[in-house]
Amino acid sequence: MTFSLLSAAVFASASASASAAQTTAVCDSDHFQTIVRPARGGIEARAVWLDRRLAQWPGVENTGRFRLYHSPDGSIVAPTGGIVSGAAGALSLAAFSGAPTPDLAQRFKYLGKGVVLAVAASDLVRLPDLHRQQMVLVQEDANGKVRAATRLQAAGALDDLYAAAESADDLGATPSRRSTSFKLWAPTAQRVSVCTYDSGGGRAKALDTMRFDRATGIWSATRKGDMSGKYYTYAVDVVADGAGLVRNMVTDPYSVSLTTDSKRSYIANLASARLKPAGWDKSTPPATVKAQTDMVVYELHVRDFSINDATVPAASRGKYTAFSQAGSNGMKHLAALARAGMTDIHLLPVYDIASIPERGCAQPAPTGAADGETQQALVRRTAATDCFNWGYDPYHYNAPEGSYASNAADGARRIIELRQMVMNLHRAGLRVGMDVVYNHTFASGQKEKSVLDRIVPGYYHRLNAAGGVEQSTCCDNTATENRMMGKLMIDSAALWAREYKIDSFRFDLMGHQPRAVMEQLQARVNGDAGRHVQLIGEGWNFGEVADGARFVQASQLSLNGSGIGTFSDRARDHVRGGSAADTGEDMIRRQGYINGLAYDPNAVAGERAPADLMQAADMVRVGLAGSVRSYVMQTWKDSTLQLAAIDYNGQPAGYASEPGEAVNYVENHDNQTLYDMNVFKLPLATTGTERARVQVLGAAINAFSQGVAYFHAGIDTLRSKSLDRNSFNSGDWFNRIDWTYQDNYFGAGAPPADDNGKDYALIKPLLANAALKPAPADIAFTRDAFRDLLSIRASSTLFRMRSAQDVGQRLRFYNTGSMQVPTVIAAYIDGKGYAGAGFAGVAYFINVDKVANTLDVAELRGKRLRLHPVHAAPTAADQRAATSTYDSATGRFTIPARTAVVFVE
Repeated sequence: MTFSLLSAAVFASASASASAAQTTAVCDSDHFQTIVRPARGGIEARAVWLDRRLAQWPGVENTGRFRLYHSPDGSIVAPTGGIVSGAAGALSLAAFSGAPTPDLAQRFKYLGKGVVLAVAASDLVRLPDLHRQQMVLVQEDANGKVRAATRLQAAGALDDLYAAAESADDLGATPSRRSTSFKLWAPTAQRVSVCTYDSGGGRAKALDTMRFDRATGIWSATRKGDMSGKYYTYAVDVVADGAGLVRNMVTDPYSVSLTTDSKRSYIANLASARLKPAGWDKSTPPATVKAQTDMVVYELHVRDFSINDATVPAASRGKYTAFSQAGSNGMKHLAALARAGMTDIHLLPVYDIASIPERGCAQPAPTGAADGETQQALVRRTAATDCFNWGYDPYHYNAPEGSYASNAADGARRIIELRQMVMNLHRAGLRVGMDVVYNHTFASGQKEKSVLDRIVPGYYHRLNAAGGVEQSTCCDNTATENRMMGKLMIDSAALWAREYKIDSFRFDLMGHQPRAVMEQLQARVNGDAGRHVQLIGEGWNFGEVADGARFVQASQLSLNGSGIGTFSDRARDHVRGGSAADTGEDMIRRQGYINGLAYDPNAVAGERAPADLMQAADMVRVGLAGSVRSYVMQTWKDSTLQLAAIDYNGQPAGYASEPGEAVNYVENHDNQTLYDMNVFKLPLATTGTERARVQVLGAAINAFSQGVAYFHAGIDTLRSKSLDRNSFNSGDWFNRIDWTYQDNYFGAGAPPADDNGKDYALIKPLLANAALKPAPADIAFTRDAFRDLLSIRASSTLFRMRSAQDVGQRLRFYNTGSMQVPTVIAAYIDGKGYAGAGFAGVAYFINVDKVANTLDVAELRGKRLRLHPVHAAPTAADQRAATSTYDSATGRFTIPARTAVVFVE
C-alpha cells in the first residue's frame, strides 16, 4: 500500500474523531493523560532521520526492500517473520547512493554503520503529515515478510522541516492590552487546544482550538483582552510510542510562572509594573567585576541561607523574602563578605523544581546522638515530601520555584519576590549568579512531570541506539544539539538575564552542551542584558558525548579560547586529597596537600614518598597559575614545561587559554565539605585550633589563584554536613548553617545511609569523637581569617590578572624542583605598570607544615617587602601570620606553621 488520498483521509478522519467536540470538560479532567486510542505494543527507535529526506539504520545492510509504514493512532504491529498490520499506508524508501552533507555527517557521526535510505522526491511533501503519526520503518523480504522493524528518531527531520521555528520570539503566553496570544511548538501533534482559567484552582473558563502553522510547527491561538494574572494549560493530542494516541494535559515549556506544584501555567507580562518590586527598574548590580577574573563567588542555597536563622521572621525562613531582612544574621554575614571583597552570590537552582512539594511539605525535627542513626532515618522517610532539595530536578526552566515564595498558589508572588531577592543582594553589594541545569529534566516520556516529551515525544532528549533516553547525568539528558532544545536553553538564560538581572550563570554538567550553542547563548544573554554576563560551568567529559563523540563539547579541554569558565579539579583534588569517588579507608588514607600528605600521616596513611608531596605541590601551583596552558613552570623533576605538557590523570594539567576560563575551588555543594574531608584525613590528635588553620590554608590557595575564585557557603564557618558525601536530599538537618557562629553541625548524626551507610564503621566513631567538633572560637577565627583573605585578593589585580600573557610574564614560583621544601609554596607577582596592582609587587607564601619553615629566595633579595596591610593591621585575624619575617639582605623568609601570608612592596 502506498500513501494516497485515501490514507490521507484516514489520518484526517482519525484525528478529527479523536478530538472532535472538545469542551472545557477536557480542561477540568483530573487526569494528566487520556489514552484516546491505545497502542498495540512498543517498538524501539533504532533508525535515525538525518534530515527531512534521509534516514540511517545502523546495523542493517541494504538487502530486501524498505517500507515506511504510518498510523495516525499508533497501532502498527510488525512481527519478525510476519506481515505488518495496523498501518494506514506506507512509502517505499530506496538506498541512498550519495553521501550526506558534511554538516549531517558531523552531526550524526556517532551512528554505527548501516544503510542510508532516501524518501522519493515525490513523497517529500507528505512527510510533515507523517511526522504527526506513528512511523515504522520495516525491512521486508520479497514476500513482504518482516525481517526487521524500527521507529525513527525524529530530531534531524524536525530540525530540517521546521527550522523557521528557531526565529520565533513569542513562544508561550503573550498578553497585551487588546489580546493574549498562546504559541506552542508541537510539530508532531495532531491537535492542540489551550485551556484558560481565572485562577490556579478553579474550573476552566474557555477552551480554544489552536491553529497549526506548517512552516514552523507552531500552534497558536488568541483570546481577546489582557489575560495577565490568569492561568492556562494545553491539551495536546499526539502519538506516543507504547501508549498510542494520547491527549496530554500539559503546562507550557515557556511558562514564566505557575500555580502550586506547577499544575497550571501563569499568564504574565514581565514588564508590567505590578510584577516589579519598588525601585526595580532603577536598581543596578554592583560594578565590582570588570573582568571574569574579578569574580569571587559564594555558592548559596536559598533555603539553607535562612531556614535556621532565628533573626528572620518565621514566615520568611527558607524563602526569597529572607533576603529582605537586612538586619538578620544571614544578611549581615553576606554584607560583611561583600565589604571584604566577595563579588557574587551564586544561588543553587531557583527555577521551578519538580521534587519539592510547594504545599504542605514535611519539616521533620530529628534528634539523636552525635553518631546516631535516628536522624537520618527520619530524613530518609520524608525525603520525597519534605521542603528540601538542592534543586537539580528541572520542571520549568523559565519560572521561579514556588516553594521559596510566600504564596506558591499566586503566580505573581514568586516573580516579585525573586526580583526582590536579587535587588536586595545587589543593594548589599553582591551580584547574583544562578545555577542552571539545562543538561537534563526531572522526567521524560509519558510521566506526569514530563513536560517536553509529552508535547513532542522523542525530540528534546538525547537518545541512545535503541531510542531510549540517555541518563549519564543521573537523570533524563536533554539534547541541546537539537535546534529547539538549544533554543529553549538560550531563550531561558536570556530571560533570566533580562527580566531578573541575573549577572552570571553556573551551568551544571556543561560538558554535555555543544560549545557552539554555549557561544550562541553567551552572545544572546549579553545582548539581552546590555552588558557582559559571565558564564561558568562544570566542564566534565563523560557519558555518551565524551571526547567529542557527538559534537564539540563545552568541556574543559574543548572550551579554551571561548572565555567561558570551567571548574578546575587540578588543585582541588590535590589540596583535599584523593577523589570524590573514594570510599572506605581510601577516604582517610589518601591525604592531600593541606591535610598531611607525607609530612603528617594519619593512622592508616602509611609512609608516602616525598615525591608524592612534591607532585601535589606542583598541581597546587598549576591551580595558582590559573591552569593556563601556556604558563611555564619548573616541575619537581627539574624539567621546565608549559602546564599543557604536565600530565594530570592522562590529560594536560593546564587546559585554559586565559585565566578567566578556570574556576578554582576546594569545596562546593557536591561531596563532603572541606571540614569533613579534613576530619577524615588529618590525624585524630590535630587540635580544633589547627583544624581551623588547615581550613584557612585551603581557602588561601583558592584566594591566591589566578582565575575565578569560587567558595561554598559555610567554608568560612567550618561548615560540616556530618560527613555526608551527597546531601542533595538530606533535608534541612544535614544542610544547616549557623550564622551565630556557635556550631558547625558536625556530629548531627550518621549521614543518610543511601550514600554513606557502607562507610558507617568509619564514620560513626569520628562523629562520636567530641574533640573533632570545633569550638566557637575556632569558627570565629576561620570567619575572620577568610574575610582577610578576601580583602587581600580585592586589594590588588595581581591576584586576578586579566590574561595568560600577564600571568606568564608576571607570576614566578620559587622553591620548586627536586630540592624544594615541598610543604611551602612561594610565589612573587610583579606589579610594575599593571593597572590596579596597588603595589610594585606581591610575594605570597603558603606553609602547610606543622612547623615553621625558612626559605632563602635569592631572586627576592634587596626587595623592600613588608607584610600586607591586612596582616599588619591590629584587627588582623591571623596573628600568627604577622610573625612571618623577611630579611631583605639575604632574601630569607621565615613562615610560621600552617600559615598563608602575603608581603607587598
